[in-house]
Amino acid sequence: MNAAETLLSAGVDTAIAIECDDEKVSYAVLRDRVSRAAGAWKTLGLQPGNRVIVFAPDSVDWVVAYLGAIWAGGVAIGVNPRLSMNEFAPILNECEPRFVWCETEQARALVAEARTVAEIVADGPGTSNWATHLAAAEAVAPLERATEDAALWIGTSGTTGVPKGVVHAQRTVTNAHSFACGILGLTAADRLYASSKLFFAYALGNSLFAGLRVGATVILDRQWPTAERVEYMVEKYRPTLLFSVPTLYRKMLQTGVARRIAQYGIRHCVSAGEALPLAVRQDWREATGHTLISGYGTSETLCLMLFSDDDSGLMRPTPLTEVRHADDVDPDVPQRVWIRHSAVALGYWERPEAQADGFRDGWFSPGDMFLRHADGRLEYTGRNDDMLKIAGQWVSTLWVEQSLASVCGETLHQIASVGVSSADGLTALAVLAVASPERRSEARQRMDEGIATLPGHRRPRWVHWLDELPLTPTGKLQRGRLRALHESAVAVS
Repeated sequence: MNAAETLLSAGVDTAIAIECDDEKVSYAVLRDRVSRAAGAWKTLGLQPGNRVIVFAPDSVDWVVAYLGAIWAGGVAIGVNPRLSMNEFAPILNECEPRFVWCETEQARALVAEARTVAEIVADGPGTSNWATHLAAAEAVAPLERATEDAALWIGTSGTTGVPKGVVHAQRTVTNAHSFACGILGLTAADRLYASSKLFFAYALGNSLFAGLRVGATVILDRQWPTAERVEYMVEKYRPTLLFSVPTLYRKMLQTGVARRIAQYGIRHCVSAGEALPLAVRQDWREATGHTLISGYGTSETLCLMLFSDDDSGLMRPTPLTEVRHADDVDPDVPQRVWIRHSAVALGYWERPEAQADGFRDGWFSPGDMFLRHADGRLEYTGRNDDMLKIAGQWVSTLWVEQSLASVCGETLHQIASVGVSSADGLTALAVLAVASPERRSEARQRMDEGIATLPGHRRPRWVHWLDELPLTPTGKLQRGRLRALHESAVAVS
């Protein structure tokens, strides 16, 4: 098979495949452009298995270059175009790409830094001119690959350490639409819009791949998402399926965007990327009349593997997803689970320890922990090191964060909880928080009130008020740095 050919096989010729800015591309045109891009890649010297980084804002050209590389037998890797050269350099060293495809802005930075031995493919001085090669290229047939051959890589977010390269096989796209079809009722008549960008597995798998797989229309945006930008995109393009993240849903509620976009015909709103607080789910339903569907997926699964559509937050497997757990573990103890689906990755690039820990016989076990309930549903409790034993009882830092965030409401901008060692050698909780602008005093008061309502074993011993919390380049919390921040705060207090 060829993953790019599979993705483009369902769309009716005249149907619109992608809309971005004022550009609309039909499936017939997209297939032609991708096959010609593959011809351009072959002219440039791409060999089967060569890696191609796509380092640019989302666009139709992004999709053409990305799928064209796969069509030609290469391995495509989307990378955050907002990374600095210092942040980009380790990725180059990790994956050793044959080419880096980018736009003029990124090309200038790469040429100026001289950080890569890869061939830079763009339009500008010091690069292989993409427009020239594309204009002269002839369409080529998709190169057939074994189903287990690599088709694409996705970088993990790096929330707990150094990002890893996740290698996905050609077959990863085969059922990329199983969640969207089985839970959201996705059809070719739908219009999908993800506020997250295509270098995220969330947007790539659940919006672009799922949409193309059924011949629907996928809406892309070059600009970085804000609540106001989402409102603009929804009003202009009228998506029927919206994919976003809890932080942005909260911002849409705070700014009134949620109520305003409710009139534009969105059928389902999906939340993923981080845990969805109950308060956000309830407030969204009150503001829009829609229930947020929360999903769980990882870079290693490409698509959402677990979902919840009610206030319990308890999760069930998405269609075609198998979940297993260790039978000899006490069900009242949080544990890792194993997941199998055709979208699960082959594994990590040159990370043998992580590979052995997370992948086994087609199954993948994320580092996150879950509690099993009697009805078979799963309760997400955070990562392995987010589960703590305090006063003989299990405590999830996620539970503490969500409880306090709910009490603090709009006075709180960010919150994180981490397990630390107290002076007596026992495990205790520390909270690191950032107040909303001009609301620090009120946030402190609400935080104190919220802590007082928690059971004793869930009460943090320290609360540190900071100006900001550390984030990855993709905007996720860098939990691996929290303990050091706590220690620094204690040292100066």
